[in-house]
Amino acid sequence: MNSSSHATDAPFRSALGLGSNLGDPIGNLDDAVRRLSETDGITLVARSSNYRTPPWGPVPQDDFVNICVVIDTILSPQQLLKRCLEVENELGRVREVRWGPRVIDVDVLLYGSRNIHEDNLEVPHPRMGERAFVLVPLAEIWPDALLIDGRTAAEALETCPGQDGVIRMGEAN
Repeated sequence: MNSSSHATDAPFRSALGLGSNLGDPIGNLDDAVRRLSETDGITLVARSSNYRTPPWGPVPQDDFVNICVVIDTILSPQQLLKRCLEVENELGRVREVRWGPRVIDVDVLLYGSRNIHEDNLEVPHPRMGERAFVLVPLAEIWPDALLIDGRTAAEALETCPGQDGVIRMGEAN
């Protein structure tokens, strides 16, 4: 059995990236964070501000609202991924078009200092260092979070393109 499928007793400081651009994006994010924080084995540590961000990829669509959360979890990486996907399904996520509009997206960005390379999970998220819509909210709440290349979130943000399109909307609820 894969070692990442087992839960541990000591919590792992982890980061999740969330985004929404359908329906009530801020309400969707609030609902997703609430559902995650009510999950046994997950403790919410911090939530970033809400950020309006341009869509990523080739599909024309409305702007997103993106946030990051920092959690402590005793769930294994696979259990955490499973819970994130359950929250997406509970909120009505439909996967029709890659990089298309969505009610909610919940990505596992970091899981402690672990490097995980499995068919359905790569942590640290391999492209987060290139995405301002991830780095801006992450650096707000966990600036010294380590990315796959050894840079911190704050260091990666210094050279990340697209920051001018990431607009802080105000305080998180």
